Amino acid sequence: MADREKILRYFKAGGDEELAAKLLDLAEGARKSKKFRITDFLDPHSYNIAEIVAANYENIKIEADGGFNNAERVKAAFIDENFMGAPDYGISCFEVKWDKRFYTIGHRDVLGAFMGMGCKREILGDIVITPEGAHFVADKSFANYIESNLTQIGSAPVTITEIPRENLAQREEKVKIISATVADLRLDAVAAAGYGVSRSRMADEIKSLNVRVNWKEAKKPSQSVNEGDVISFRSRGRVEVAEIRGTTKKGRMSITLKRYI
Repeated sequence: MADREKILRYFKAGGDEELAAKLLDLAEGARKSKKFRITDFLDPHSYNIAEIVAANYENIKIEADGGFNNAERVKAAFIDENFMGAPDYGISCFEVKWDKRFYTIGHRDVLGAFMGMGCKREILGDIVITPEGAHFVADKSFANYIESNLTQIGSAPVTITEIPRENLAQREEKVKIISATVADLRLDAVAAAGYGVSRSRMADEIKSLNVRVNWKEAKKPSQSVNEGDVISFRSRGRVEVAEIRGTTKKGRMSITLKRYI
């Protein structure tokens, strides 16, 4: 049986104690029922916490499903090892369309429409823009509410249809390789190079809580980044610190970044 207090202390420093407590409750529920328990949709950072929680239970395994192949946001299932069935993740798949001759809508607009409906981010999985509109996945218990209320995105009237999982478009991301030199490995310097903005503007964006590192809110412009870290800037996509190549003759840091558009 997991040492609950020890696990919560471990996550307290990073501000993840509340999430860890919820995940512990679900894992404990799976253990007691000898079946499974399903989480809300989790980002990669939150899923990593779920994996750590599951690892503290001898007879509990963890699996995930996000509807899309290679989904970024997934639901996790804590499953008792003796459970012989398949867990029901409770995921519904949708297609939303609008007249693209008159309206230009992106991922941020679709997500904003959901937030405007009072939906929490945790009930939504990935949103993929398609040539016809967008595909997304959501918690099945909210399917009727979404179908009844998602009638407009911005000023664009939309139609929404529930579709089979096999009809979901696959997530495709364009990757831009950026080679840069920065004065140091501070977040504001590296992120500014990745997004092509000034360091002072990036510092302001970080202070305004518009930047995340590894799916957690950035603490301050001066925090250090490491190879493999993923930086996300609201509405501007993600930048991965792919390689830290070393110090140049002028004392600057040479880095390679991958920007996902």
